[in-house]
Amino acid sequence: MKIVVLDGYTENPGDLSWAGMEALGEVTVYDRTPLDDEGEIIRRIGDAEVVLTNKTPISRAALDACPSVKFISVLATGYNVVDVAAAREKGIPVSNIPTYGTASVGQFAIALLLEICHHIGHHNEAVHAGRWEHCDDWCFWDYPLIELAGKTMGVIGFGRIGQQTGKIAKALEMNVIAFDSYPNDSGKAIAEYVTLDELLAKSDVIAVHCPLFPETQGIINKDNIAKMKDGVIILNNSRGPLVVEQDLADALNSGKVAAAGLDVVSTEPIKGDNPLLKAKNCIITPHISWAAKEPRSRIMNMSVDNIKAYLAGAPVNVVN
Repeated sequence: MKIVVLDGYTENPGDLSWAGMEALGEVTVYDRTPLDDEGEIIRRIGDAEVVLTNKTPISRAALDACPSVKFISVLATGYNVVDVAAAREKGIPVSNIPTYGTASVGQFAIALLLEICHHIGHHNEAVHAGRWEHCDDWCFWDYPLIELAGKTMGVIGFGRIGQQTGKIAKALEMNVIAFDSYPNDSGKAIAEYVTLDELLAKSDVIAVHCPLFPETQGIINKDNIAKMKDGVIILNNSRGPLVVEQDLADALNSGKVAAAGLDVVSTEPIKGDNPLLKAKNCIITPHISWAAKEPRSRIMNMSVDNIKAYLAGAPVNVVN
């Protein structure tokens, strides 16, 4: 059996092993495949039976040109890069990795928040530049420092990751409220469910953890920002298009929003004209909430399990 990995580098830059997959067939791993070169995508898929992709698109045309493909596994939870309808028509199951980074992504949301509260990176650089050595006082700080205990975190989207973020916030003695279309008992044990407008009005910190659906796209916009407290902090390490970026940039520059911590943007890699790059008090990291070795190992192991289940005639984690 031939297995092709179209873009394996971000999943495994060299610190993991493809051995589990190689035990199942002849594996070809490409570090990167040009996303906009459909001809090259088709060439690389070739006569493979199993294709794995992270962000490389697999279109109807690619599937038409590669009739040997019988199974597609996405090295991520999101599967919008695959034309799942075309795959379904051709009887090709498409599987994803539904849960692998809950702890890591929740931890990263709080890391963004703590950096906003304490500016640890900045102060470390200041010390190494000699500013403490030559300081007239026994300590200094260049930004207001924020204590989180007693403040309210509102989480928009209270699934596994939202609840993980809420748990850590509670450990920091924050009050946690949540908005979600499907309240559940595990969420009720962590937070009080409220309406979206109530969450916007009450929260000192708002963390966005909802999926990207038509009804959630642009949920952080100028109208909803106007309903928030002055000086609110906004976190998003879910999906970039949940935020109307110009609206958030305007709110940061006006001071309505005190700070933002973002691990995702609308177009990735980020474009140089993204207004958030020049906005005040905006931390942006390059979509790495998921990228600790532990969650990447889970992706690798679950991808192998997906292929094994396909070979056994009972595919799992099928999205189409």
